[in-house]
Amino acid sequence: MPVVTVLQGPRDIEPKRELVRRITDAFVESYGLPPETVQVWITEVPADSWGVAGTLVVDDK
Repeated sequence: MPVVTVLQGPRDIEPKRELVRRITDAFVESYGLPPETVQVWITEVPADSWGVAGTLVVDDK
């Protein structure tokens, strides 16, 4: 049973639904697995807890 972990900034629910569907489809098509065996875990990191190029993402706004 594959488990895919996605670490990202906060997103709306609809794009997350689409992402989970597409990741599941990729495993089904590539490995021939039944979709019910694919798990996708999404962890969202707030912008004040994520840094890029030496600054917090929240400060780039």
